Amino acid sequence: MYKLIGLDMDGTLLNSQKQISARTQAAIQAAKDKGVQIVLSSGRPIEGLRAYLDLLGLNREHDYVVHYNGSFVENVLTGEIIRQQVVSAADVKTIGRTARALNVNTHAFSQRLGLITPKSTEYTRLEAQINGIEIHEIDFETLDDDHPMIKAMIVDEPEKLAQAYRNLPAAVVEQFTIVQSAPYFLEFLNPQSNKGLGIQAVAERLGIPAELVMCIGDAENDHHMLEYAGLGIAMENAMPQTKAIADYITASNDEDGVARAIEKFVLA
Repeated sequence: MYKLIGLDMDGTLLNSQKQISARTQAAIQAAKDKGVQIVLSSGRPIEGLRAYLDLLGLNREHDYVVHYNGSFVENVLTGEIIRQQVVSAADVKTIGRTARALNVNTHAFSQRLGLITPKSTEYTRLEAQINGIEIHEIDFETLDDDHPMIKAMIVDEPEKLAQAYRNLPAAVVEQFTIVQSAPYFLEFLNPQSNKGLGIQAVAERLGIPAELVMCIGDAENDHHMLEYAGLGIAMENAMPQTKAIADYITASNDEDGVARAIEKFVLA
């Protein structure tokens, strides 16, 4: 039986109304009752996950959360950081300059200030709204070199973002882990940061081998954890490239896809 389930949030655990269905909550509780470790693994900051962690009762001493797409792995109860891989202020400036050259918008996450951007757009406002955080308008070039950062993002209309993704300079591609978490979000992480390494850190802390790990996701930023897991599951609503690497495809996030997968592979 699988001993650890890693769950993406948006487009996977959450339905289109950003809610966790009753069936999914029941399946997760039943898995927990069987001793299965449930780990939320998201591109969101911890602030955007607290309410869901509390709702699912994932706030005990041995519960961990992977946030910022694996940049941090944290004990939910104690706040102990068991893994941290972040970008520098210089990295954020590089992405800011790249975004300007490609005529797309950008924002980033600072360890001191939270969500920062040179110019607030509908996509930065969406990021703030999803996570319940404030926006701080700051020119990236004014950041001190030692300013502690987390990750940078290019955010724009899906068509513009796709074109920018294709046209990224080779030096930038080589410098970061780059993942698309939504059609309008492209994320630039520390090269040693991804959800797969985050889930691996939790599994190793708990003594659970990869073959007993099951992960479920819908987007490119989930690929590393789907590939790490003994069983990688994509949602029916997943990106085509995500479905292509999955071992199994479950129903969509509006059709209790997570619950159906847990029922089939853990509770049956």
